[in-house]
Amino acid sequence: MSSTPLPGIGVRYDLTTREHRRVSVVAHRDGTRTVNAYRDDDPDACSLSLRLTTGESAALVDALLPDHHSPNLLSTTELGLVAERVELSSTSYWNGRVLGDTRMRTETGASIVAVLRRAEAIPSPTPDFRLAGGDTLIVIGTREGVETAATILGRE
Repeated sequence: MSSTPLPGIGVRYDLTTREHRRVSVVAHRDGTRTVNAYRDDDPDACSLSLRLTTGESAALVDALLPDHHSPNLLSTTELGLVAERVELSSTSYWNGRVLGDTRMRTETGASIVAVLRRAEAIPSPTPDFRLAGGDTLIVIGTREGVETAATILGRE
């Protein structure tokens, strides 16, 4: 699966199935998702597009991965919080800089709770953690705080 940041919109995730079918999911910043499937004879032509609410997306995940829930997991939406993946581009102003320089929590109230780098997950990165292009940052906070954080991290 590959992901592509869509500035001001969210992130698009693309998957090619074992049967060579193309599927994409656009994770919109407002929490909605758009699921797209493409035609066999023309992989650029969309044959199905579904816009799902946050609740509908959660129901679909439940259907696809019924055992993924644990009673110990935080259900953030019920608490008014959201968690979002934000990919740091190689052209980002923050590429090569330390996390503390972003002043993320001070400026947005949102926290970077983990960084995904290649096949490694770095939980609770410290302020001296050096960011790199291609990192995926897991940001948690209010919807507004997470959106502001994504804007700051998208700065070139």
